[in-house]
Amino acid sequence: MRKRIITQSSKEPSSADQDWLDLGLVAQVEITSEEAGHPVESALTADGGSGWLAGEPGEQTLRLLFDEPQALKQIQLVFAEERRERTQEFVLRWSGDGGRSYQEILRQQYTFSPPGATREVEDYVVNLQGVTVLELRIVPDISKGDARASLVRLRLA
Repeated sequence: MRKRIITQSSKEPSSADQDWLDLGLVAQVEITSEEAGHPVESALTADGGSGWLAGEPGEQTLRLLFDEPQALKQIQLVFAEERRERTQEFVLRWSGDGGRSYQEILRQQYTFSPPGATREVEDYVVNLQGVTVLELRIVPDISKGDARASLVRLRLA
């Protein structure tokens, strides 16, 4: 087994990070809304930031339109909620025909319970070929509250 010890402040990318797609180079993004100080780019780029926050409450859609069909083997999503308790649902779908039809990858619910459970990390191994569109739909509060959707990070390999 090969092992390497790194420090928490290390800026050198690990070999696992080298496989992530540079979404800014390979895709266009469509979103239903965004808060001015929390643009979607901050959830999709390697240097990150504060993450994306919807500009309004309720269900939101984030769609990646790939310039060329992609083969995806891993999808990582990170969500956070530090202010209020709520149950969020998200649906991840993909299309191989430019968005004319979709196949559901998964549907997941998670309950945020600050100050305890404030972060949800989802890491999926997939085998998707010819992906032209990847769509993430978020219902930030299934009880129809006024919560706004957010996404800390979306990475694809």
